[in-house]
Amino acid sequence: MKITNLAAIARRYFVNNFYDGAITITGSLIAFLTIILKGEESSVDSYIIIMTGLGTCISMFISGFSGSYLSEKAEQKKIKFEIERAMGQLGTELEDAEAEMDEEEIQKAMLKKIKIKKFRRKQKKEPEEKTKVETLYEKAESLANKVVSLVNGGAPFLGGFVPLIPFFFVTEAEIPAFIISFIIILGIIVLLGVFLGKISKESILKNIFQMIAAFIITFLLIVPILLFTSAG
Repeated sequence: MKITNLAAIARRYFVNNFYDGAITITGSLIAFLTIILKGEESSVDSYIIIMTGLGTCISMFISGFSGSYLSEKAEQKKIKFEIERAMGQLGTELEDAEAEMDEEEIQKAMLKKIKIKKFRRKQKKEPEEKTKVETLYEKAESLANKVVSLVNGGAPFLGGFVPLIPFFFVTEAEIPAFIISFIIILGIIVLLGVFLGKISKESILKNIFQMIAAFIITFLLIVPILLFTSAG
């Protein structure tokens, strides 16, 4: 965790994607709510809302997990390649330095190598086992990649699933069920705003206001568009 700064990365992914999941499901709920507001139906089947919401949540989980895993894996390969290239350059510099040795030192070194080779020929050769050695850094990066991918996929899933809870308790969803769901979303936003405020050492109210502003903008953009969109 110290090597990769895993806690900070996971925390950032969790907050961003939990919020993203809540706002995404808000759009879906507004779409169902406009059916009632337009007077087409007095209620909406909760089963349809739950199935649509779950489908959205699962899609966000798969997208977040796979996207994060593949991108982080690519970054790990890039870092590993750069390290190997740097080590190769260092090896070349060492060879150049060795070439500048005095002839006497080279001859001594060569003589020692010859003696060692003769000694090794007398010994029975044992088969060498090739084992892949994984460095501490590679282990840390591998663990961080898995944890971050789970957080990146799980956070939007939870952010989208929690607001769906009220619809599990009613067969036909009417306006009160939607209001409770939106209150839950606002509660999530407030908690995330408080969390971000404490981490950044900034105004908690400022963070809450900024996040609620995005929630309100979502309403103001989607509701008019859907209300004035005819079924035909």
